[in-house]
Amino acid sequence: MPLFRHENRQKSERTKRIYALFEIAYTCVDFIAAAAFLIGSFLFFSEDTQTAATWLFVVGSVCFAIKPTLRLVRELKLYAIGDDDDLAKRLRD
Repeated sequence: MPLFRHENRQKSERTKRIYALFEIAYTCVDFIAAAAFLIGSFLFFSEDTQTAATWLFVVGSVCFAIKPTLRLVRELKLYAIGDDDDLAKRLRD
């Protein structure tokens, strides 16, 4: 069962729930990154707040690094569940 296949997330109620939870986390990270960059951009207008703006850009960048990590972890988890299902099927036969 290859990674990043649509079928992996539709195998059972458990895989659907895992996929949905990871999508919610992914969306939250997107919003945090967007807010950090937007607020950081406004803070750059004043010299007094440029350090805070820089830190917000760093936070936004970390969020963008988290996004592909979430996708990979999700796919590995779904892949592992598929292996469990296959093993259980073999034991029943």
